[in-house]
Amino acid sequence: MNKDSKKSKKPILLLIAFILLIAGLADIKYKGLFFRLLPKSIQAYFK
Repeated sequence: MNKDSKKSKKPILLLIAFILLIAGLADIKYKGLFFRLLPKSIQAYFK
């Protein structure tokens, strides 16, 4: 890999990480699939 390709990947990775963070928070708020996979004790903490 050359220097330019590494430089252009960083903003893309940050964007993907940000989107995953928002998706995870929305999933917990609206009790989606990820929320249902959590142990019951953790689910009780978020209720």
